[in-house]
Amino acid sequence: MPDPAPLLTPDLAPADLRRMTVPQMETLAEEIRQAIIAQVMASGGHLAPNLGVVELTMALHRVFDFRHDRLLFDVGHQCYVHKLLTGRLGMLPKLRQKGGMAGFPEPGESPWDLFAVGHAGTGISTAVGMAVGDDFEAGVRGRDGAETAEPHGRKVAVLVGDASIVNGVSLEGLNAAGTLKRQFLTVLNDNGMSIAHPQGALANYFDHVRVSRRYRGIKRRAKGFIDRLPGGEPAPGKPGLIEDLYQRGSDVMKALVRRGHMFEHFGHLCLGPVDGHDLSWLIEVLEEVRLINRPVLLHVKTTKGKGFREAEGDATRFHSPAAFRLVAVEGGSDIPRPATPSQVAMNACRVEHAKKGRSFTAAFADALADRMAADPSIVAVTAAMPDGTGLAEVARRHPQRVIDTGICESHAADLCAGMAKSGVRPFFAVYSTFSQRAFDQFFQEVSLQGLAVRVCMDRAGYVGGDGAVHHGFLDVSLFRGLPGAVLLAASDEPNLVAALRFMADRDESATFLRYPRDTVAEQPAQASVPPFVLGRANLVSPARGGHAGRPEIAVLAYGTVVQQCRSALAVLREHGHEPALYDARFAKPVDVDLLRELLGSGVPVLTVEDHALAGGFGAAVLEAAHAEGLDTRLVKRLAMPEAWAGPDSRDAQLGDAGLDPASIAEAARGMLAKRTHESVQS
Repeated sequence: MPDPAPLLTPDLAPADLRRMTVPQMETLAEEIRQAIIAQVMASGGHLAPNLGVVELTMALHRVFDFRHDRLLFDVGHQCYVHKLLTGRLGMLPKLRQKGGMAGFPEPGESPWDLFAVGHAGTGISTAVGMAVGDDFEAGVRGRDGAETAEPHGRKVAVLVGDASIVNGVSLEGLNAAGTLKRQFLTVLNDNGMSIAHPQGALANYFDHVRVSRRYRGIKRRAKGFIDRLPGGEPAPGKPGLIEDLYQRGSDVMKALVRRGHMFEHFGHLCLGPVDGHDLSWLIEVLEEVRLINRPVLLHVKTTKGKGFREAEGDATRFHSPAAFRLVAVEGGSDIPRPATPSQVAMNACRVEHAKKGRSFTAAFADALADRMAADPSIVAVTAAMPDGTGLAEVARRHPQRVIDTGICESHAADLCAGMAKSGVRPFFAVYSTFSQRAFDQFFQEVSLQGLAVRVCMDRAGYVGGDGAVHHGFLDVSLFRGLPGAVLLAASDEPNLVAALRFMADRDESATFLRYPRDTVAEQPAQASVPPFVLGRANLVSPARGGHAGRPEIAVLAYGTVVQQCRSALAVLREHGHEPALYDARFAKPVDVDLLRELLGSGVPVLTVEDHALAGGFGAAVLEAAHAEGLDTRLVKRLAMPEAWAGPDSRDAQLGDAGLDPASIAEAARGMLAKRTHESVQS
């Protein structure tokens, strides 16, 4: 008998779910899980978060009509299932690659995606905004803002997961949502995890709230009783008896299970928790909840990594793994062999990750752990990213001196400020794109107080497959304006080690270090480098000849683009030019003495950085040159263009931005040609 046709097809649409039986939907759920697992094994991506929301996402799409209703995501990395249900299976083979499926909601990819979402805490507030906006558009309110009719039209649902409910913006959004007098559904996907293990009092609270079968039984018996009563079904435009009982008697029903849910105090009707993998029960609950014209928080318990043994056992490791494969472990062979389906089913296999070389994150972890061993006053802090920032490794060596605050960068920055005020030397490890979320704290509680908080920003510049939501291109322009702040960049591992030593010893002000999501050079050009000296660049490749001992052109590179510039210099020398390359090291303060030496002698200067042009390192060089009365016409800047870059490899993104060796060499040759032409003309 031939195998049945797959239910997961390239043209699958949510309307198809409404024609399926629950057993068919369960079959589709398994097909979706297998498709996601197979693709992430091939390309990497967010695995565990998506495996955990398969049934929940399917139930939402079956009950609501999101062609008309609103579906918003918090921590958008749990959107793969949503994308496969909305006709994007054909884009899955190029997951997080150019022209393929983005790893986060992306409105440019599909009208089913309302916001490009990559930061935690945003979903509830944007959902409140859409609810209010839809009501205004529907004429629900008069010009004076007073309510003139019962809310109607579009329903709103927001899916919140991976402990982002503890983010301060989420709580602000819940506070606002509680004032709505219309339907509004917040689905709290409680998987017992953040990106890593959740932290804080809220996490402890959720950990003690269990799915109640008694609650489910009470609900079903109550519904059956109400359906047998006259008035049990709502009349058009009016609340029915079941809704009235929800509103009047919800406290009584919940009291039969446990004390009231904490989010009731935010003005929400709180239901659950319910089993997030029981499709029939999810559908039944959502069909009832959809009719309630008031803010509702539905607490759903799920298993992160559901359906994949390795991810269920280690959800942190499989949150966003690189490509991997399953290899057989039976038979005693030393030669890895791909596991067969039967071996996978019998757990006779193991995971083997693709080897990519040593990362800057690993280099940072080792260097910081060594600093902590030498200096007992150092404490490391992360905001829910112990693995992504390398602090999980640091914690293995210094378990009492690593603090994970959960997904709340603003609190983490203030925590560091408080520790610094107390005499501790805090290092805050954070992604560049997430450091933006704590700008006000870096302004008020850190810089204004003159406190030495050390901010280490991973994922600076282009980040590859995560795309626009995670590119770190604003840290220099944001933090350079803070009085007293010192901004550094590491070009390779030895310079990263030297930068951390400089930061550890500096107690006068805040310091900000950037480095990319990339591998470090296996054999750095300089195994040992000179110590960092405030505001001093490092000459890494002098001119081999030149005129009167001067280079024809000087390249000042900030960060790891030093490596691209090194290759560009080889091209320039092949064409008979005599360039010099400097590792700028500092964007604030810049090396003014070097600028005087170069620009004062008429040497053109090319600045290169993987940061935005506006307000970046090149802008700092121009400002310093202008302040010194130097000829700024001799300065040309290469940086990230003012455009959103989609998913691709980091090397491809640098190439598209004109920051690859060939483009850098071409820019330098253009400057030299212009210089020659001007000399001839004069």
